[in-house]
Amino acid sequence: MALEGDGVCIAQARHLAAGFLVHARSGQGIPVSQRAVDLTQLVVSELVTNARKYAPGPVLMELRITGEVVEVVVWDSDPVLPVARASDAGRVGQHGLEIVMAVAQGVEARREPVGKRITARVALADVPGLAGTRDKP
Repeated sequence: MALEGDGVCIAQARHLAAGFLVHARSGQGIPVSQRAVDLTQLVVSELVTNARKYAPGPVLMELRITGEVVEVVVWDSDPVLPVARASDAGRVGQHGLEIVMAVAQGVEARREPVGKRITARVALADVPGLAGTRDKP
């Protein structure tokens, strides 16, 4: 989906991601925990915010379920690959990629012929075998 470059696109992306996973759970019977929905919205928010902040032009977002993860793919027009900064509790801002790396099962950044594509994978289940549940060990 194409997201406009205005401030509304971050909220729109979060809403679309939640709707995608809720439909996968209720409409297609795919086990998706509430935690996965919440973490996916966080990842979407951070990646789309970074794309809006650092790249001119449109932002494209793709969501797909592959095996036991949801892949969040965000494309923007800036070819510079992001680099997670060293932890610094005193630093204000610029923690988005650190947050994504902390909650995702994996993060990949690659250059495209135009711009770059960031892919983050979020587990659908809190614990293997407990997909669709919340607050269980």
